[in-house]
Amino acid sequence: MTTVLIVDDQPLQRFGFRMLLESTPGTQVVGEAAHGAEAVRKVAELRPDVVLMDVRMPGMDGIEATRRIVAGGGRSRVLVLTTFDLDEYAHTALRAGASGFLLKDALPEELLAGIRAVASGDAVIAPGLTRRLLDAYSHHLPGHPQDGKAADDPRLRNLTEREHEILVAIGKGWTNGEIAERLVLSESTVKTHVGRVLAKIGARDRIQAVITAYDLGLARPNGPD
Repeated sequence: MTTVLIVDDQPLQRFGFRMLLESTPGTQVVGEAAHGAEAVRKVAELRPDVVLMDVRMPGMDGIEATRRIVAGGGRSRVLVLTTFDLDEYAHTALRAGASGFLLKDALPEELLAGIRAVASGDAVIAPGLTRRLLDAYSHHLPGHPQDGKAADDPRLRNLTEREHEILVAIGKGWTNGEIAERLVLSESTVKTHVGRVLAKIGARDRIQAVITAYDLGLARPNGPD
């Protein structure tokens, strides 16, 4: 059973999400919140598997709430909802620790699949879309380190040569299938390598691994494949 906390300042929006989730086997709504501060309190109290988080809310917004929830170190994972013209908020939410984002007008099956993915520890955003999102807002990222500096980063010291290749590929936005094809590996082997890379660099999911690759200069906006 996947437990969900719905966070949105619009009662009708919360009602719609609740109706969808409560009519879906294997999904349980454990609570609702109308703003970020309430969301943070209820996450601590209810410990849901997934927090369905709106961005624009009065008082504490969804970005700050996401940051505080993730910093709390609990098991709850955040799935941010945004609108097409607010993608910059999605970028900021990912850097705050969200496990992904969906558009508010996503189809019901897309929303349910996203919730299941986040609950299972996966990321919602397809790697290619993650790449385009980070490219679009790369000016928000810290400056890239000088060549050679990334090798000194403690997150990379324990990576094997192959795992380093995998991290670079993740940063380029390649899917597991693309990595398998380009590095001549089976997809099951790639999946194993990806899991080891995430564990070694301390990334919560693939999205955070992409951000790490950008932070370390292993991937660059609009760089060559």
